[in-house]
Amino acid sequence: MPNSGDLVDLELGAPVGREAGFHHPALVVTAQRILDAGPSVIHVVPLTSTLRRFHSEVLVEPDAGNGLEVASAAQCQHLRAVSPDRIATTRGNVGGAVLAQVREIIAVMLDIP
Repeated sequence: MPNSGDLVDLELGAPVGREAGFHHPALVVTAQRILDAGPSVIHVVPLTSTLRRFHSEVLVEPDAGNGLEVASAAQCQHLRAVSPDRIATTRGNVGGAVLAQVREIIAVMLDIP
């Protein structure tokens, strides 16, 4: 089971419309206490190397801890629930600061105070 803040590679299948699809990096945003319980579904935010500077995206710079090779954007507007079985590999972890930024944008998008 992944940890909160892990960057993983997912097998998402064929996309519909503007969804992320196929083999794609994603950030695990599910709370650690939930992950510790071994859920059948986790919440992730896909990443893209196409930097658009949308307000709904968080820039993630590559570093030794996260395993990215190029700067990428966490696409909070594409929050989705997936089976942990879709995880092909774990690249690394983004750390608390980036995870907090992503969760803050998700909360704004979902109107959570």
